[in-house]
Amino acid sequence: MICLIFLIQVNSCNAKNKIDSQTVSAKSVVNLVDPLIDSANSRWFFFSSACRPFGMVNLSPDNLVEGTWGTGYRYNVEKILGFSHIHAWQLSGISVLPVTGEVNPTKGPDNYGSDFSHKKEIVYPGYHSVFLEKYDIKAELTSTVRVGFHRYTFSESKENKIIFNLGGPLGPAIMTEGLARKVNDTEIEGYTVNGATVRRPRECPVYFVAQFNEPFYQFSGWIGSDLKKSTKEVKSKKSGAVIHFNNKKTILMKVGISYVSIDQARLNLKEELSHWDFDQVVEDSKKDWNERLSKIEIQGGTHDQQVRFYTDLWHALQGRRIISDVNGKYSDMTGPERKIRQIPLDKSGKPLFNHYNSDSFWGAQWTLNTLWHLVYPRITEEFCNSMILMYKDGGLIPRGPSGGNYTYVMTGASSTPFIVSAYMKGIRGFDIDAAYEGMRKNHFPGGLMSKAGYEHNTLKGGGIEYYIEKGYVPFPLDRKKWGFHQDGAGQTLEYAYQDWCMAQMADALDKKDDYELFMKRAVNYQNLYDRSTGWMRPKNKDGSWLTPFDFLKYDTGWVEGTAAQFTWFVPHDVKGLINLIGGREPFTEKLNNSFEESRSHNFVAIKTRDKAETKKNRRTYINYGNQPSMQTAFLFNYSGAPWLTQYWSREIIDKVYSGVSPLSGYRGDEDQGLMGALSVLLKIGLFEMRGGAAVKPVYEIGSPIFDKITIYLDSNYYPGKKFVIETKNNLNKNRYIQSARLNNESLNQPWFYHDDLVKDGNLILEMSEAPNKKWGSNAEVAPPSMTSSK
Repeated sequence: MICLIFLIQVNSCNAKNKIDSQTVSAKSVVNLVDPLIDSANSRWFFFSSACRPFGMVNLSPDNLVEGTWGTGYRYNVEKILGFSHIHAWQLSGISVLPVTGEVNPTKGPDNYGSDFSHKKEIVYPGYHSVFLEKYDIKAELTSTVRVGFHRYTFSESKENKIIFNLGGPLGPAIMTEGLARKVNDTEIEGYTVNGATVRRPRECPVYFVAQFNEPFYQFSGWIGSDLKKSTKEVKSKKSGAVIHFNNKKTILMKVGISYVSIDQARLNLKEELSHWDFDQVVEDSKKDWNERLSKIEIQGGTHDQQVRFYTDLWHALQGRRIISDVNGKYSDMTGPERKIRQIPLDKSGKPLFNHYNSDSFWGAQWTLNTLWHLVYPRITEEFCNSMILMYKDGGLIPRGPSGGNYTYVMTGASSTPFIVSAYMKGIRGFDIDAAYEGMRKNHFPGGLMSKAGYEHNTLKGGGIEYYIEKGYVPFPLDRKKWGFHQDGAGQTLEYAYQDWCMAQMADALDKKDDYELFMKRAVNYQNLYDRSTGWMRPKNKDGSWLTPFDFLKYDTGWVEGTAAQFTWFVPHDVKGLINLIGGREPFTEKLNNSFEESRSHNFVAIKTRDKAETKKNRRTYINYGNQPSMQTAFLFNYSGAPWLTQYWSREIIDKVYSGVSPLSGYRGDEDQGLMGALSVLLKIGLFEMRGGAAVKPVYEIGSPIFDKITIYLDSNYYPGKKFVIETKNNLNKNRYIQSARLNNESLNQPWFYHDDLVKDGNLILEMSEAPNKKWGSNAEVAPPSMTSSK
């Protein structure tokens, strides 16, 4: 491995704090991650600290606990209400807090919570330490995958207690029932139940076993407002437990969790954390994170750029969480009754893969498809297996499962591009026949294209029948809103792209009839282009254009976007879109103007507490704070102006993805690693417009911000050991590619094949302050597209 070179700062108006010839040691990259970035704007599952990659446990402080948005750890809130073990998509659970003296827990965490100061706070991957000023307690948190580990250092002169709050609001759910039971004087067990939400239609229990290194002398609790001073069990809709210790200076607590049963929670604890060495677990967690993060090694850039890069990469491995136990048991909530099932085991008796809880892969075609498939193919394969497992259990490949439930979050069949891209890149350790069968079902009535967002009980909001018959989904579809995001024009564009992905899969599997069917549907995007306005435009059921039409109006036929943003959503056929708009020059001019118009609001649409201000802010041409238009900077590679891809992708990095403050960083919805992954890709200068779903996937080239980027490849999936990207004469102002060499041969096109990357090799880019408008600009060297150039 390359050694860490001491940092030498050079003052430069063009490269503030530029570090020449700096390589980040593979042993130290975890130390560059700053979990506090943008933490003032956290939603429930955004913030992470005492957590492993994709950990079932995501243990961290909660400053606010009521609601999905603006809850969990919030940097500007100076009170801690508890430490909860689950911060996941539509899930929470097992909130605890150490206290001292007389405390009435029935009055809730707002009463017994404690002030704290960031001056006495330490946060890094796998560890969080805070000082609870109200109680004079130092609280330290770490974890394994399924076990939270706590170390509390108390004042010796006071009675010490730990509160387990098992009822009431906790993030996205209401804890509708709780149980805590004394097992012996060093162990308790129980559960809490996540009540159903508008997004997750069925309740979800979380089981726990807590063990202590010191015996407690009393187990008390409460039911509603009734205190139980000494008991062996509490169970109610609003309940909790209090564990009492006699003036112990330090108390260690392990909390194993499971979605299956108390016995399974105990098994997870036993198998993952059989000792009491807190510091060893902290060190193990750092090593675990460092191993993942060091798969990409960077050289050059400023210290802040390196911090932000590894924090982005860290976020890309968060949010989507394991829900199966150490022995592969999991809770299946897809049917009318909850069932406990078993993941297949390998020859050594270990589960073949993990089962996952996940928000939608809506937009992942431009983020996780590239980053995970290339750098973490094992993770990709596990997620494919997890989705196929859910298909076998419940009959649908999911979009956004939560606690074994289908949630139907967002729109379309967003899992299709993910699975197809994995297969095309040689990640094939899953049942492809079942995958194809499940994906195909989603593209027809009865599948996910029949459902709008969170449409649990009907099959009407997706409008797939209209799409098949008319070639578009009407807007408005119906007087009734069957689900969220019932926006036909946006759904139409998604379906067309996802149909193209299915066509590629059919082609690879030699399913000729399906290939022709889906390729025919893939051109349906053309039905929404209105030449009179120059924008994509919603259509009514009778085929007439929606009138009046405002191309900057948010959510009117468009899923979390505007017509100005969605007009560019034809990732599979950019050349076809160029033809619709009138050719390469008009396309480039229109797109460039959209970026110029968006410069005034820094390419994002800021959501505020003021509804009128938010409505105004959403009138945007380009929005890099959400998914629908995050591909736009790379469209210039297709229209003969790759220098504008280089320019605008750097502008996006500077204005949207460069902050290293708790007060900002993503300027929108990070969405379980989607924006973190996008930021990583922008900074290493690789992108996949088609989501990697072509039979021969390609990478498009941007403008890397680092001098050298080394991607270490997984030998279990790819033949090469590493791929190196080098930039010569790279400064912030030198963002333009003058020339390129791929594997020691001249490259005069802004793209190359996936196969050329994974065989070992390098990409060398000569950079300059002035654009080279000849490099990669000829029509015949544009990236592949469904339609040939005309």
